[in-house]
Parts: sequence; C-alpha cells; structure tokens
Amino acid sequence: MRGRRAHTRGRRQRARCGRHDPDAPAGSGLIRGSFPRDLSDRGPYDVLALLAVFEHVPDGERPEFVAACRALLRPGGRVVITVPAPFVDRIVDTLRRLRLLHGMDIEAHHGYRPEETPRYFAAAGMRLVTHERFELGLNHLFVFELPAASR
Repeated sequence: MRGRRAHTRGRRQRARCGRHDPDAPAGSGLIRGSFPRDLSDRGPYDVLALLAVFEHVPDGERPEFVAACRALLRPGGRVVITVPAPFVDRIVDTLRRLRLLHGMDIEAHHGYRPEETPRYFAAAGMRLVTHERFELGLNHLFVFELPAASR
C-alpha cells in the first residue's frame, strides 16, 4: 500500500502505511513484526488506524503502545480504533465449539472491555473525538486526537 495517493484539501499526497503482523507469512505483503518495535517509518502521521488490534495488546503493554501511537502523530493527528464488544468472544467461542469457525485466537483478546479504551488515550494526553457502536453493537469505533498544541 505504500505510495497510494490520497486527496487532502485539494492537494495530492502520498499515503504512507505499513501493516504489521507478528505471524505474517512470506509474500503476504505484511511486515512481519510488532508495532511499534518493528516500524521502520517513524512518521509523523496524520492518522493511525488500529482495526481489531488494541484488544490483542496485553494489559501491561497498553500504556507503552498508546505512548508509541502518540509519538508517531503530528499535532492534530488522530488514532482510529475498532474493538469488538465482549459478546463477540462468546459468539466466536460458540461457533468454534460447533466447528463452524476455525483459527480465531479469542484468548488473545485478554478479556478486553471496550469501555477501558478512553482512559489509556486520555492518560497519554489525547482527546476522545468519537465513540460509536456499529454492526448491531458488536463493535466499537473510537477516534482520538492529539491536540494541535502538543509535542
């Protein structure tokens, strides 16, 4: 995805992105590694997207993870996060027991509760812009902003 063009306020800009996965197979287009340790481009970024990622970060590592997000953002930059509602774990577990679903690492969610999300980002000096539920309430969308006067 590196080099994809994006339109921003009438100007064409190159969007930089890297998709990390600690278990990425060769040739997948993903960067084998972990965020932020294996990130080669240190930004700054306007937006970081963490889609179904944050619930997999172990409890004790979340403050450091959020601090890394903050360090990668420009002032005024945003972090967009989706996290599943806890009920999703029960749905996935039931589907696995019925052998209708394979390969989901539900244990890696660490029992995460979406309502915990804002406190991590507030502690890092970021402001909650949006919190919405979607997909019949089974997922949460959060958008946090680094104040423009930050750094």
